[in-house]
Amino acid sequence: MRPRITDPPGPFRRSFWRSPIRGPWLTSMFGFALLVSIPVMFATGLFSYAAYNPDLSPVNDTTPGKGLLGFYLFSWPTHPVWLYRLNQGVHVTLGLMLVPILLFKLWSVLPKLFEWPPLRSPAHALERLSLFLVVGGAVFEFATGILNIQTWYKFPGSFYPLHFYGAWVFIAGLVVHVALKLPVMVRALRSRSLRGELRTSLRQTRPEPPEAGELVSTAPAEPTISRRGVLAFAGAGSLLIGVLSVGQSLGGPLRRTALLAPHGQDVSGGQGDFQINQTAASAGITAAQTGAAWRLTLATEPAAPNEPAGSTQKVTLTRADLLRMEQHTAALPIACVEGWSTDDQAWAGVRLRDLARLAGVPRPSRVLVRSLERGGAFGQAVLSQAQIMDPDSLLALRVNGTDLSPDHGYPARVIVPANPGVHNTKWVAGLTFWS
Repeated sequence: MRPRITDPPGPFRRSFWRSPIRGPWLTSMFGFALLVSIPVMFATGLFSYAAYNPDLSPVNDTTPGKGLLGFYLFSWPTHPVWLYRLNQGVHVTLGLMLVPILLFKLWSVLPKLFEWPPLRSPAHALERLSLFLVVGGAVFEFATGILNIQTWYKFPGSFYPLHFYGAWVFIAGLVVHVALKLPVMVRALRSRSLRGELRTSLRQTRPEPPEAGELVSTAPAEPTISRRGVLAFAGAGSLLIGVLSVGQSLGGPLRRTALLAPHGQDVSGGQGDFQINQTAASAGITAAQTGAAWRLTLATEPAAPNEPAGSTQKVTLTRADLLRMEQHTAALPIACVEGWSTDDQAWAGVRLRDLARLAGVPRPSRVLVRSLERGGAFGQAVLSQAQIMDPDSLLALRVNGTDLSPDHGYPARVIVPANPGVHNTKWVAGLTFWS
């Protein structure tokens, strides 16, 4: 098929793209893999955001002004204790494993980005718009997600609203694109047998017929890889990335294989120590703040969830006072939004519900936890009634048989089952309960 005279030269001509394996069937195979996986990614992402209980208080809400996009069907539970660890492990590990699939999918549809003329009809314009949203949204979501996993915050703004709104833009484009392309994908998948393609060698590889679609080259070159080779290469890359990252969530012996995880093996405190995200030094916490002068303030009846100054009753406790109170232990992990988590650690301290009772609120509706940290994004957090009243929710003073280290939150930190790591506030200075 000769190019039309009106077609510009280069990639805008169909004959420019010469891969003999590019075509609707291969594109549909990668599309099917993404179509099955992306909804899992989207759901676990929404669950992760819901785990912060953003509807509980403006303090917890990282996306103010989200409007109808911020709907929540349930309060985040405290059990099973590994719930957030599982959710983020699936979200992050699956996201990393999809990178090779996404790259191959983008390669397979590259000629579509250079169609000429770019807009042929209103329906074609809608298809192009959905393609732009899907490709742009996918690149943006995966890029910001990977940067966040590596704790390399180089985007113009906070990761949370960028990733949240980006996900909705991406999923909107995906829904439109799938609605337009699903019949094409189904037809393409039925046109060839997967088993047959997996049995087809490089020598036997032939292009799809030109009438199968515009992705098929009109001037195919000799194949240098078969379709089964491409599928195997993408699958092996995906599996390798999974092996090199899943250990940060599963723990145990697999933690040694988490070579792509920034916290996979980052333990420097000796036997019994575990991963951290932020050191005391990076948070600006000094020895003077956490020494003998440290006090924990219990307050009640705030004017609003984020305005503890309106309290009407206060109790001040030293660390020695807390150690004299009844101590409880709980085996809990720490799980962070970046996908890494610790194994279960043996925490010991005072139950939050006992501190609420001491403050004069035996069954509080919520509590504002304030840290000594100033200027950080999570220097304070609000916990729900269920989180306060859970018997495993502690103001921890010790972990694994020793006092908390400065990097683990000395002199006291919150630890709550199934809670996002940043809401297990370290270097706690005050707890404000209200009914």
